[in-house]
Amino acid sequence: MPPNNRNYNADELEAPAWLNDEFFTKVLHNFETEAKSLRLKCTELSPATLKGDHYASVMFRATIEYECDGEDKSKRMIIKTMPSSEGQKKEMFEKSYIFETEIGMYTEVIPRFEQILRDIGDETVLRAPILFHELSPEKIIILEDIVPLGYEMLRERYLTNEELKAAYSKLAKWHAISYKINLEEPQYFEKYRQGLLAVPKIEKSAALASGVDYLINNLKTMPTLSEYVPLFEQLKSKLFPGAIASFKEYRDARREDGYYVLCHGDFHNKNMMFKQEASTGKLVDVMLLDYQLCYVGPMVNDLIYSFFMLLDSEHRESFPELVHFYFTEFKETLQKIGHKGSMPKLMKIHQQRMQHKYLELFLLITFLPAWLAFRGGDVGQDDFLTSDDCRTHIYAKKEFAEELQKLLPKYLHLGYFEQD
Repeated sequence: MPPNNRNYNADELEAPAWLNDEFFTKVLHNFETEAKSLRLKCTELSPATLKGDHYASVMFRATIEYECDGEDKSKRMIIKTMPSSEGQKKEMFEKSYIFETEIGMYTEVIPRFEQILRDIGDETVLRAPILFHELSPEKIIILEDIVPLGYEMLRERYLTNEELKAAYSKLAKWHAISYKINLEEPQYFEKYRQGLLAVPKIEKSAALASGVDYLINNLKTMPTLSEYVPLFEQLKSKLFPGAIASFKEYRDARREDGYYVLCHGDFHNKNMMFKQEASTGKLVDVMLLDYQLCYVGPMVNDLIYSFFMLLDSEHRESFPELVHFYFTEFKETLQKIGHKGSMPKLMKIHQQRMQHKYLELFLLITFLPAWLAFRGGDVGQDDFLTSDDCRTHIYAKKEFAEELQKLLPKYLHLGYFEQD
């Protein structure tokens, strides 16, 4: 493993002792099922991602050299396991079902989604190959590392319009299939109910609950935006509970006219990898990653989340165009897979977005400033969740102030600050 490095999450600098030769031999036997003889030769482990790329899991990259029936082979893997170090991360997720969710997604749900697409002649791939999983004695998922297949994560820049449309196309197909299944077989998604804002104890997170206070303190120092201080003061007690209610709406307060799908739950560019043709640079594919936070909820939740966590400032200006593209893909897929009921309407999508104004304002004031800081790589989620100084610094950053200057007047003009 590499030495302590500020670019990595602290809990990924040293692998747990149980990730040993005995364990990896068991993993080899799991996917080399026809082998008569297997011998592990060597294993190299390193952190799988950089600080700020992810949070819910502890992740390692492994390169395994082994001999299979006399032939030398190697396999590169991504290992995801539960946080074990005492601290905010472990406390937040230790009683969650994120690993049960992701295992179910990779082994049951996504294979079904892909087969539905194959049946209509669509070869879209929705998952990286899964090599191993278990829930005991440790919760762990091992996926094939798709970097050798030409995929890469884009860290140094925002996505192009072409890349965004490729990502929204996959989300639209995903949503369409789950929309139809949920109408016809609502019990199928019964166990997928713990989105990020529905995990146990999330409402007790001081960092998430206090985001509006950091924002208000910052707005007081900005003469051009100080008029929004009393507006946020009036709404501050509703924002976090309102955001949680959006995540729980399907289970707790379902609307008769709601559009409910299996939400990805964490739809941002660090949960995607892109593949381009080496010779031309032409985009070949985008692979969606990380299905630990999937849940049944309003279709617009993933769209609202992506508005802040996927788009740059320029593409936020053209969000209606991207939603139209997404909805066209959604509707076409729904028709192709044989949906017999009434078709969702684009206008209702926009109306339902406004119904979830508390979620949108909450993400603006809590997730967006953190996300802008995470992109630089020097600040991680633990810093944001545990350090008052870090949060104060994040809310004062110029890029966030510029977004507030653009977005707050728009929300004012749309009526987001009106009392219910």
